[in-house]
Amino acid sequence: MSQTSHTKAKGILIVRNNRGIHTRPATEIVKCAVSFKSEIRLRYHRSEVNAKSLLGILMLAAAKGARINIEATGIDASEAVSTLVTLAKNNFNIQY
Repeated sequence: MSQTSHTKAKGILIVRNNRGIHTRPATEIVKCAVSFKSEIRLRYHRSEVNAKSLLGILMLAAAKGARINIEATGIDASEAVSTLVTLAKNNFNIQY
């Protein structure tokens, strides 16, 4: 196993949309996360969830302005973190 398979990356996802993380943004996060091989965890307050779990993300109950820590481990960890941060900046690709 090469050393690159254990790459770690961290970032912060800021919830910018007015309604926070509800079903549609959570679905966009999961769709994004499952496209990566890395394990991706989201941490908000005292909760930590798998970014590939819709129910887990919904349980974070993150409102507008929430700062969610992202931690990814795996071969595409850096790309996963930067893509999730960009997704949040783009309001989870949702037009209200």
